[in-house]
Amino acid sequence: MDVHDKLDEITAVVESARSMPMSSSCVVNRGELLALLEELRAGLPEELDLADRLLADRESVLQEARAAAAELVAGGEAERDRLASQTEVVAAAAAQAAALVAEAEADSAQMRAETDDYVDAKLANFEITLTKTLSAVQRGRDKLRGRAGIEGLGEETGEIPPLPGG
Repeated sequence: MDVHDKLDEITAVVESARSMPMSSSCVVNRGELLALLEELRAGLPEELDLADRLLADRESVLQEARAAAAELVAGGEAERDRLASQTEVVAAAAAQAAALVAEAEADSAQMRAETDDYVDAKLANFEITLTKTLSAVQRGRDKLRGRAGIEGLGEETGEIPPLPGG
């Protein structure tokens, strides 16, 4: 039964009722109107129960929606925090990597400079040794050609060369 339909029936009965002359009153069939009102009264608890259930459902749906929204907000905040911490970790790792690269480049430059100095010192010693050797070779050749006496050979190096044939 629909409450609205019953109210429409009652309204129709009252509107179609015979009017009393010179008055706003009307004559209605008491039994018919009471029967319609009784049906309406019997249907109201059912309609009110349905309305109460709908209101209760509405409240539970709103509570579920609020709980889901709170859960989504909490999840979003957790994701934001996770992403922020990852960003901080990445930034810290990038800074540490940059510091390590700078340190390695400085160490490399220092080692290169030390290596160059070491090699230059060894080459200078080798050059001195070669110069002395070349000078001794040149003097020896000059002596062999007769430019100087064989007695003067080796005076500059402090060595006395062996005599030919002996």
